[in-house]
Amino acid sequence: MPRLFGTDGVRGLANGELTAALALGLAQASAAVLTHGHHADARRASGRPRPIAVLARDPRVSGEFLGAAVAAGLASAGVDVLDAGVIPTPAAAFLVADIDADFGVMVSASHNPAPDNGIKFFAAGGRKLPDEVEDRIEAAIGSAEVPVPTGADVGRITRFADAEDRYVVHLLSTLPARLDGIHVVLDCANGAAAAVSPEVFVNAGARITLIGADPDGVNINDGVGSTHIDNLARAVLEAGADVGIAHDGDADRCLAVDAEGNAIDGDQIMAILALSLKERGRLQDDTLVATVMSNLGLRRAMAENDIAVLETAVGDRYVLEKMVEGGYSLGGEQSGHIIFNEFATTGDGILTGLHLVAEMARTGKTLAELAACMTVFPQVLVNVRGVDRHGLDDAGVQRAIAGAEAALGDTGRVLLRPSGTEPVVRVMVEAADQATAERVANELAAVVHDRLGLDAA
Repeated sequence: MPRLFGTDGVRGLANGELTAALALGLAQASAAVLTHGHHADARRASGRPRPIAVLARDPRVSGEFLGAAVAAGLASAGVDVLDAGVIPTPAAAFLVADIDADFGVMVSASHNPAPDNGIKFFAAGGRKLPDEVEDRIEAAIGSAEVPVPTGADVGRITRFADAEDRYVVHLLSTLPARLDGIHVVLDCANGAAAAVSPEVFVNAGARITLIGADPDGVNINDGVGSTHIDNLARAVLEAGADVGIAHDGDADRCLAVDAEGNAIDGDQIMAILALSLKERGRLQDDTLVATVMSNLGLRRAMAENDIAVLETAVGDRYVLEKMVEGGYSLGGEQSGHIIFNEFATTGDGILTGLHLVAEMARTGKTLAELAACMTVFPQVLVNVRGVDRHGLDDAGVQRAIAGAEAALGDTGRVLLRPSGTEPVVRVMVEAADQATAERVANELAAVVHDRLGLDAA
């Protein structure tokens, strides 16, 4: 049976794979697993009668019944629920830490289309769960481990009335400079950022134009948000704005557009922010944490500025693990999941957007001028299907990789990654020009297909 938890919680078609019954069972199981240990001891010592969980969701319509099922499951297992309503995923993580809750639950499918939904958990302190803890929750569903209190011991469900205000105050407290005079187009993806992001940017002094800020429960990520950056580029040009900021459905990522309509991806944003933090003496050990998929141009730009780049596997949880391990200040992914260790426990698209625009204000430079710190190398990704994903140590494949690396020299990079779940190998090539990147990627893909193909099996 496949693992219930994916790379970021449990996701699926709402009322298809992800039912109210499953949501209720997951919530009860999380109560069994996440309310023990050191934090529970501290809670009892403080006289708090029951565990507390923060519950939040994005605005997709299925979040209403799934959120209700989660609340019911938690309360039935003796957990008091503070329901924060529609707020971003990073807000939920922040609030768990801010009120010292035992854990948190976010109902969201991030950048997925509206019919999908998901449930993700945050441990005490607002941290994502390790795989082994997720496995324990999955194993506890429907088991005797789940508490079944009665009478006064069942949990209570109350509205977390000042959830949004707490988060807004926190975001504004992190800013190194006000945004006065800067015209920002915000694309809120018709998602969880639609109320908070405009409020924060206005309070920070920006002049804003809004798109994707009218969620109706079914239009989340529909032609808007960080997965549809072209619409933001058009809006920036039409408004004559200085910068565009795009969130995804649950606002844990940020991409940007400069005044000329050029997209600025997560690698470029990390380069800008790393240089800013270093200049201000805030970049721990002059080190940035990025994934193996980050562009060669980011590594080059950091090397030129004496900033080390530590690599992790793809996934913001792995970036965060490495950051926590070494106490590093900044990390993230090309997709726009950027983590500021000082201010957040997960990727935060609003926080990232604020700090990017604040760097424009602090330096007096345009976003295009700031982004010029990094040259983006053309990057081509080819998925080779129907192959043995475990066979990358094949001698012929290794010879082809070595040959490609020798031909590219220091003007390019080759990365072959097996899919975690399918018979697929991902071939990524960066080079000084698009044509070379495409040629080398296709040549390597052909070798992988010929050497590792399953056609004859």
